[in-house]
Amino acid sequence: MGILQRINDPADLRALPVTDLPMVADEIRELICTTLSNNGGHLASGLGVVELTIALHYVYDFLRDRLIFDVSHQCYPHKILTGRRDRFHTIRQRHGLAGYTHPDESPYDLFHSAHAGTAISTALGMAAAEPSNSEDGRKFVALVGDASIATGMAFEALNHAGALQKDVLVILNDNEMSISKSVGAFSEYLSRVRAGSFYNEMKETAHRFIQAIPVVGERLDHDLVDARDAVLSAIKPGYFFEALGPRYFGPVNGHDMKHLIAILSDMKRQKGFRLLHVITEKGRGHSAASKDPIKWHGVSPKMAPAAGPVQEFKRQGMRNWSDVFADTAIARGQHDDKLEVITAAMPDNTAVTRFQKVFPERTYDVGICEQHAVGFAAGLAKAGKKPVCAIFSTFLQRAFDQVFHEVSLNHTPVVFCVDRAGVVGPDGATHNGSYDIAYMRTFPGIMVMAPRDASEFAAMFDLALDCGQAAALRYPRTAAPDAAQEYPVRRELLPGLSETLCTGADGAIFALGHMVYPAMEAAEILAQEGIHLTVVNARFVRPMDTQALRDLCTRFAHVFTVEEHTIRGGFASAVLEECALMGVGADRIRPIALPDALVPHGTRAELLVELGLNPAGIAARVRATLQLSKVR
Repeated sequence: MGILQRINDPADLRALPVTDLPMVADEIRELICTTLSNNGGHLASGLGVVELTIALHYVYDFLRDRLIFDVSHQCYPHKILTGRRDRFHTIRQRHGLAGYTHPDESPYDLFHSAHAGTAISTALGMAAAEPSNSEDGRKFVALVGDASIATGMAFEALNHAGALQKDVLVILNDNEMSISKSVGAFSEYLSRVRAGSFYNEMKETAHRFIQAIPVVGERLDHDLVDARDAVLSAIKPGYFFEALGPRYFGPVNGHDMKHLIAILSDMKRQKGFRLLHVITEKGRGHSAASKDPIKWHGVSPKMAPAAGPVQEFKRQGMRNWSDVFADTAIARGQHDDKLEVITAAMPDNTAVTRFQKVFPERTYDVGICEQHAVGFAAGLAKAGKKPVCAIFSTFLQRAFDQVFHEVSLNHTPVVFCVDRAGVVGPDGATHNGSYDIAYMRTFPGIMVMAPRDASEFAAMFDLALDCGQAAALRYPRTAAPDAAQEYPVRRELLPGLSETLCTGADGAIFALGHMVYPAMEAAEILAQEGIHLTVVNARFVRPMDTQALRDLCTRFAHVFTVEEHTIRGGFASAVLEECALMGVGADRIRPIALPDALVPHGTRAELLVELGLNPAGIAARVRATLQLSKVR
């Protein structure tokens, strides 16, 4: 029986001698690697913080003190140590543990978080709420990565924390990585800091020397603080941070457990705003992950095959939507030298890396800075370029103001390729792209569309670049059918024009984007039962094909809208608004969409079944509605 089996709570960990902790670290790594080989998940990030996590729980009692993870994809060791070891085999599975911190799971988890740059703000807020007269108050620790700390929100929090000087310890977990290699001048600064580890020793030596001068030593030391700091700032690794307010310590080895415990114990005794710079190795303990942490950042189990016609496409070898984007962008880039592509720390997952290999001078990775990405794109557009922002739906939310102010208000023709629009699967509610239609269609001058397959994506991409206005294309995290032969194009792609794919007299389905083929399959299921439907590929949310909508609402008692977006503010809402404006058919619209609730984690396939957005679920909803109508 291993030591880890005896740790059911951090109190059990603190009862162990320090000499046993390396064995605990080895067993945690073994459990993570074994579990993720079956479940998939974030591998390299968690492996890199094992010793740091053990040391934190060894020194602090986080039932009293507060530990806040930034992003929290590195929280697997934390979950194992905080009473969830026996359930760790369920990580990221439906009804199992979440892949990120989640307050519903444990009192040790304070936020359900998975977006970068937030931990310092939330830790500072909690510290500010602590009574100022408490002699033995809680300690607040924010664990932040080197890519996350370069976000705008993190800098804003550092600036505010420097003014408030609350008792907050920021631990900068520096592994030179986010998902991909960290980029930018700040990343280069941290590289120089890693190489300058002699400063703290020099600072303490100077401090002791001055204080040792008889009679005047202490006063002289005090008077020379400014002068000493001015002289040492040229070589001082944390000077940039200390300019914002925290006392800087480090950098230190994040895998030397004994040293970490000693330093954290000292940090715990101190008060005020502090930053501890810890150097860790992403993927440590896993030879492949440590050599290639980008590839091994996240690992995926084999996905179950889809059902129906899409299964046929799968056997023929479908590309995923991100690769469709890359292929389309590369093809366009060959003859359009104004095309430029921007991503925000997601070059691999958005497939921007493929475009970058062909057109490196026309590719920008701005880091975890979505606001800047959109503002930067607006500048490119104003200067005559054709910028494309390839950003996940859930992360583009962070640039809501820039989408309005720099793009909509200023009429800049930026193209948004909104990846991961819809249910993402095991990453869960933090990553589901459930809201992009609602926030993109709010603002004037933005064309919003969703392709049904790879061929339509290519046509929409060209339309977006050539239409002279801002445009957004949304597509999900899954394989992209290319069904030109199976379901040929019935109508030229023009702004605001839908296409009718099949006709029937019993009702209509007005489907958007990737939901078109499940709607077609549902119609085929119902046709075998004698129920014949008209299926229309909407193509556009804005501008909408109001003439086609009017026709559907005039001809059919039931018009089912189908979308992979929350029911509030999405495609169905847009349809109802148009019906109200036309004064026709609002009472005939039957929305089928994601619920007005947070969609949990699970595989994409099982969640779509559970939510009724698979062919059988859509058919069941139509069947039930038509049968109820007959009874009435």
